[in-house]
Amino acid sequence: MIKQMEGLPAGTLGFRAHGRVTADDYERVVVPDVEAAFALNRKLRLLYVIDEDFTGFDPGAMWDDVKMGARHFSGWERVALVTDVTWLRATANAMGFMMPGEFRLFSLADLETAKRWIAELLPG
Repeated sequence: MIKQMEGLPAGTLGFRAHGRVTADDYERVVVPDVEAAFALNRKLRLLYVIDEDFTGFDPGAMWDDVKMGARHFSGWERVALVTDVTWLRATANAMGFMMPGEFRLFSLADLETAKRWIAELLPG
């Protein structure tokens, strides 16, 4: 299940994943919120928290994630992934360089630091 996070600055979306994440979660929660935000903003910031009770993504959810990222490839200004899931951390470390904009990986204990980083003004 995915829930939208509240209380983030304008131009920032936040999602928190619990349990098993399905394609329905993406289609019902993530995709509409991302599309609506991109209709108002050229660039977005994303805070994505994978909680302790996360058990995995179904294949449809992973495909929806890839499609959404590709559709807005140059629109991500900053992305913060917050997780302690070992395989997600390893994947993010290996593939983070492919992200447009800035990407940082945080542990769950550093969620507040991730929130501050995602809200910081960019230099220039």
